[in-house]
Amino acid sequence: MADKIKQTKLFEEFPPISTQEWEDKILVDLKGADYQKKLVWRTIEGFSVQPYYRAEHLENLKHLKYVPGEFPYVRGNSAKCNCWYVRQDIDATDAAEANKKALDVLMKGVDSLGFDMCCKEEFSNEEFAILVKDISIEDIEINILNPSAAHPFVDFLKAKIEAENIDKKEIKGSVGFDPMAHLSLNGNFCKAKDEVFETAKELIEKAKDLPKFRTIGVNGEMFNNAGATTVQELAFALAMGNQYLNLLSEKGLDTDTIAENIKFNFGVSSNYFMEIAKFRAARMLWAKIVEAYEPNNLEVAKMNIHAITSKFNQTIYDPYVNMLRGTTESMSATIAGVDSLTVTPFNKAFESATVFSDRIARNTQILLKEESYINKIVDPAGGSYYIENLTHSIAEHAWKLFQTIESKGGYVEAFKAGFIQEQVKESANKRNLNIATRREILLGTNQYPNALEKLEVEIAEKCCCSCKRDDALAEPIKPFRGAEQMESLRMKSEKAAITPKVFLLTIGDLTMRKARAGFASGFFACAGFEVIDNAGFKSVDEGIKAAMEQKANIVVVCSSDDEYTDAAPAVLEKLGEKVITVVAGYPKSIEELKAKGIKHFIHMKSNLIETLQGFQNELGI
Repeated sequence: MADKIKQTKLFEEFPPISTQEWEDKILVDLKGADYQKKLVWRTIEGFSVQPYYRAEHLENLKHLKYVPGEFPYVRGNSAKCNCWYVRQDIDATDAAEANKKALDVLMKGVDSLGFDMCCKEEFSNEEFAILVKDISIEDIEINILNPSAAHPFVDFLKAKIEAENIDKKEIKGSVGFDPMAHLSLNGNFCKAKDEVFETAKELIEKAKDLPKFRTIGVNGEMFNNAGATTVQELAFALAMGNQYLNLLSEKGLDTDTIAENIKFNFGVSSNYFMEIAKFRAARMLWAKIVEAYEPNNLEVAKMNIHAITSKFNQTIYDPYVNMLRGTTESMSATIAGVDSLTVTPFNKAFESATVFSDRIARNTQILLKEESYINKIVDPAGGSYYIENLTHSIAEHAWKLFQTIESKGGYVEAFKAGFIQEQVKESANKRNLNIATRREILLGTNQYPNALEKLEVEIAEKCCCSCKRDDALAEPIKPFRGAEQMESLRMKSEKAAITPKVFLLTIGDLTMRKARAGFASGFFACAGFEVIDNAGFKSVDEGIKAAMEQKANIVVVCSSDDEYTDAAPAVLEKLGEKVITVVAGYPKSIEELKAKGIKHFIHMKSNLIETLQGFQNELGI
């Protein structure tokens, strides 16, 4: 009976549609509009993304022939599972408190600890003993985030292993010694260049009998948090990794040993699919770099990746939105197959992590594991026409930038010459402009702000790991948050003696006045101005009277293009210099309105920051 049942494919009754047929249909629907401008996304990374992809777009992608767990590991380091360590970073300046917190979170789903000793310079064996007291170090991953603690921690760790007869092969973690990150963030090495790389060599030799413990860190996250593009972050990190391979090889270490000791730390932005592709491309390119050094075992070419959700995207206004950003960023990282992940607490931008914010950060990962089962599926993005093409594009552009850096003598020389900083600064400026013009949205900050929210705390952001040294060889990289300029505007308004009042004078066409009032309301709320909306006025005089009763500082005329010709000049004439008159939109008659004395227009292409700063200046804020 089963043999008689006809086997049919899903949708086989529908005829196949060629790409050309799709294109023809799209052109008809565009009604003469420019295909490239309307539908093709030109990324800040410098390549174009098409509006759709089909199977034929995979035909020339060479990396598709590899399977998970196979060199060059584009589809993941393992063929068995998509497992990762759930890491929580803990302030370890007080060893006893850090140990108490570590023991608590290890019972709540965490299997990787990151002890942050950023602001502490000296450590004793007694402090380290307190830090790991009662922690089964062979059952978790343990990481030290302060490079100056690298040597003493490895010494202590080896002594503890010896004293307690612990299996060395089961010790997992890292100390993240990264002199090139220090150079990048401070403008110079902490010691002479040769001396710091000799220290790196000694550290690797000291930990040579700990096969799962990595001593050298490559910090790509700092570029992510300085406004760099995905391609730049990847290319710069690869260049740093390559320089470690190069310089440490010259000091007599073999490729296998060096590669096994390197751990990459990357940031994860909210560009969901781009970040998935970035990690896949990163593994592929690093494997190719390591292969060029002719290791004895190609397994050492597997890139070990720790991901940290972005600090660049975090905002201090509407901070709970940071939870959503952290969730999508975590999904990008885990779908892409990272080895460990730290979710940045949602309140990191304005205060120390709380019990609640730590719990949310931790549980974000646990949900992805225990409820979404992302850890059960190897390379869940594999085969996606879109992501495979993104992987190829990112790899291609990152490789070109990497080669440019190598042609300048490697990362250190390129940094000393200012090339790295110029690249980062250029992309950071573009991103700042995109945020100001709302091409890049920071929800709750430059789009849909909560007008009722007031900042209750003083913000004192600091980073003890980043400051320019007196003997700097070059300008350092400066991490920042994309929302800082907008937040500064809003804080300035909140601290003003009187909060500026913006009155929306809605008149004429119902649809247009409502749409423009909505736009204007969000526009001025971004700077913390009080916005007074209205249902609509029958005449300009009625609107002016209401605005005066409300003691408005700014009156925004909200109407249709045609009605602006008469209404906007009438409003200006009656208000004079007492109140700032603004037109919402970019009407066809804009030049005519300017000739009649109207100076201010707000529209979709307005630079939010410059425009709102101008209003603050006029109001004496």
